[in-house]
Amino acid sequence: MKSENRRSSAALIGIGLWSLAFIAFLRFIPPASTAGTDPEADQAVLRMSRAIDALRECRATAGIPIDPLSDINRTGLIGVENSSITTSLGKLEGKRTTANPQFARAVVGMFREAGLRRGDTVAVGASSSFPGLILATLAAAESLGLKPLVVSSLGASNWGANDPAWTWIETAGCLRDKGVIKAYPIAFSMGGDGDAGRDMPEEGRGLLRRKIEATGRPFIREADLVSTVAARMEAFEKAAGGAPIKVFVNVGGSFADMGTDGEILKLRPGFNPASDVFIPPVERRGLIQEMARRGIPVIHLLFVKGLCDRYGLPWDPVPLPGSDENPRASVPRLIEIIACVVYIVGMIFGLALIVHRNRLLFPFTSRKPV
Repeated sequence: MKSENRRSSAALIGIGLWSLAFIAFLRFIPPASTAGTDPEADQAVLRMSRAIDALRECRATAGIPIDPLSDINRTGLIGVENSSITTSLGKLEGKRTTANPQFARAVVGMFREAGLRRGDTVAVGASSSFPGLILATLAAAESLGLKPLVVSSLGASNWGANDPAWTWIETAGCLRDKGVIKAYPIAFSMGGDGDAGRDMPEEGRGLLRRKIEATGRPFIREADLVSTVAARMEAFEKAAGGAPIKVFVNVGGSFADMGTDGEILKLRPGFNPASDVFIPPVERRGLIQEMARRGIPVIHLLFVKGLCDRYGLPWDPVPLPGSDENPRASVPRLIEIIACVVYIVGMIFGLALIVHRNRLLFPFTSRKPV
């Protein structure tokens, strides 16, 4: 009996060592590289990564430091908690999540869902609450050879582009000057409550007014939702020069783009055919619904958790994933499948050996002790 117990103990120790060896094998085998399998998506990720490098340089030159506590990955895309141009609440983790260059890969996939081709025109309604998502959109568009037209609202939620010294105007200017992202907004608005900054102090509204006027670009400031939607549509159509708008990208949750109808909260994050967008009466209709009414599909970049779930992106990654990693490459490699099969067979064999050599470990068996 003692010899059987010793053999059983040895078998259990063997199973434990086998399990540790398997875990170590999976931990230390190099990840599968997906670089080169999708050159345009790879280019979009690389473009966004280079843009982040450019932002670091621009901020250093301008004397605007990156806070390593809030912007852990030092992207230059994270603002401050509160300021005179902050419009609403926002989660730091969500803002950091969208600073991941892999979002550019995901947006490439969304543009393909929309059936876009090189040279197509894309309208972008960009709230400064999510500078990472704006950058991902532009990196994806330019890598696919699309023509992005951006109308940017400058007020931003916590941790967005809400640093008065470094708004989306400075960010876009840096990227254009560095030659990383060519697109620059065709028009600006105040953003915030009513697209008029009513949730900002006068100090913030005055600052943004002066910054917008200094760009020389059109300043959209209308009295109501219907008028501000019409002004944005006019700006897009003028900039498109007669070319059809093939998709509308909404970044964030601006008044002008979302409208005021509660059904908008049910819109799925990511790509949506025009037929999936509920069209409310004109007085509650934002740019999302107006574009859909005209048969233009919508890419809805809001609800970051939902975007991560739908497109296989990590939440608040530290450090940021490498530029050659594909978050959708979830099909196990052959070597991992074989390893799992060998592990399972080994476990079954070890357990069978214990049962065979020492039935006394199982009190419900009929074997009697010697």
